[in-house]
Amino acid sequence: MEVTAQMVKELRTRTGAGIMDCKEALREVRGDFEEAVRHLREKGLAKAANKAGRVASEGQISALVSEDGRTGVLVEVNCETDFVARTDDFQELLGRVAGHVAKEGPDGIARGADAGPLQETISEAVSKLGENILIARAERYALEDGETGRMASYIHPGGRIGVFVAVKCDSEDVAQSPALGEVAKDLALHVAASRPTHLRADLVPEAVLDAEREILLAQQKDSGKPENILAKIVDGRIRKYLREICLLDQPYVKDPDLTVEKMLSERGKELGEEISVSHFLRFQLGEGSEAGDAG
Repeated sequence: MEVTAQMVKELRTRTGAGIMDCKEALREVRGDFEEAVRHLREKGLAKAANKAGRVASEGQISALVSEDGRTGVLVEVNCETDFVARTDDFQELLGRVAGHVAKEGPDGIARGADAGPLQETISEAVSKLGENILIARAERYALEDGETGRMASYIHPGGRIGVFVAVKCDSEDVAQSPALGEVAKDLALHVAASRPTHLRADLVPEAVLDAEREILLAQQKDSGKPENILAKIVDGRIRKYLREICLLDQPYVKDPDLTVEKMLSERGKELGEEISVSHFLRFQLGEGSEAGDAG
């Protein structure tokens, strides 16, 4: 049976073995793919296959914003140890994954071990670095046609937290100004530090608020207070909770006397037009993402 280049490529992607080893294995088993995998494993050549079951709980997050500032990407790639996560080879891999997502979007990247069109790249990294490597998640956001603004990203030292923020304005001149770039970068830093989950209070789902109310009521059940007093206490704490989780209501990290909304208003007056946040996204290594849209 003829061994084609496509067969060799698929076997290499699956196992991480070298090209010549894959070709020889396929020839020996007359093209039987699973037998070829087994053959390579028996010879100790199937590096990626041998490591696929190992826990990848370390890694880093990478961000990428396009040159025109209209598209932002966040990716999380996991490995087994922090030592590998800090190597130049892993950093190069992070950049390649982010670049792929910026160009193709995240839909082609399956969660877990199967990373679609990037699997061969991942397998090569597994073979070289000697650890299981997974693309944990990836997101891309782009300003819509006709929408004016820019995006900025922030990666916390160590690569365990990553953020991008999209800021809208009225004119292209302001969108490309250093002043708006500074606002966007400061907002990204704020989101990294304050970890909001929603942009503003009216975008928080009722189910989230109902769950929080149940928790607060349970905490007060043995207080002996009348129901009308309990209701006022819970309402007050819900308002406090919303200020904690909604970006626009949070105290601005660079000036806690201002809320983020007030800061944007003041910066807008300085620039001569309204500034608003249309989207933000925050990744923390090993945790779910936190995102907010203008709705």
